[in-house]
Amino acid sequence: MPVTVLIVDDQVPFRDVARMVVDMTDGFEVVGEANGGTSGVAAASELRPALVLMDMNMPDIDGFEATRRIRADQPETRVLMLSTHDPADYRDQALEAGAFDFMTKSDFDPFVLEEAWAANAAEN
Repeated sequence: MPVTVLIVDDQVPFRDVARMVVDMTDGFEVVGEANGGTSGVAAASELRPALVLMDMNMPDIDGFEATRRIRADQPETRVLMLSTHDPADYRDQALEAGAFDFMTKSDFDPFVLEEAWAANAAEN
């Protein structure tokens, strides 16, 4: 059974890239997309994905608050936060919000996705 993935990002080009990365990664399947934190929380509640790829900066609620809400409602859903910002500046805040990791969008590829998911699975 594939790892189901929800992509939450307000930028269409990045959602398209993230979908391509997930599609290229064996054992992962995109089940939905959302264009903001509020719609991401609603989509996660409806779709119950195993993994949410969460943007940090969005115009309605940010990725930190969306992650808190998703994890409070669905502790079994894992969140990987992605941003253009340096992980050193925001990783602690992302982990405190409930994400299992924080990485730059430029580093996100099928190998990184598989490694991050495997490392998360090993911890849980």
